[in-house]
Amino acid sequence: MFSHGIIVIQFLALHVAFTVHALEDEAVPEEWILLHVVQGQIGAGNYSYLRLNHDGRIVLEMKSLMGDADLYISDTTLHPTFDDYNLQSVTCGNDVIVVPSHFQRPVGIGIYGHPSHLESEFEMRVYLDQTVEEDPFAMASYNGEETETTKKQQSAETTAQDEESILWTILIGILKLDKTGSEISMDQFPN
Repeated sequence: MFSHGIIVIQFLALHVAFTVHALEDEAVPEEWILLHVVQGQIGAGNYSYLRLNHDGRIVLEMKSLMGDADLYISDTTLHPTFDDYNLQSVTCGNDVIVVPSHFQRPVGIGIYGHPSHLESEFEMRVYLDQTVEEDPFAMASYNGEETETTKKQQSAETTAQDEESILWTILIGILKLDKTGSEISMDQFPN
């Protein structure tokens, strides 16, 4: 009986060593800087909350080592839930969320223990993503040819709108004449 306990302990030690080794071997981009590693356990149907204060684009990578832990993120509440969140990752394995740099700090992180398991064990790695993002306004930079074409199209549209506006002004003027007592009937207009 004593030997069975040793075998179970050895198996668990190998499992933990393999899991840690697998986590360390996974390739992450060079632009990502590891800021924190958080490990914890969460009971079924319960939440554990963390606060993210780091500025910039943050990548949260959480692995459920046992059970199923889910991730909820919010920049409007420090206690996000499955009913109140901005971002979520609810897979049965690896959960990854990219927290945009424009999110208001502090960001609330909710870790939820899925009820399908009595207890869930997780490890979350927090990375700062220093990848240079393309400027969304760079595409709208000055281009002489496109600007001239755009100006001509806008000029044609403006001319058409001005002509339509003049027609409406004349029509409204005619209708006002009708209200002042002048009779206008369709018989007065030739076919």
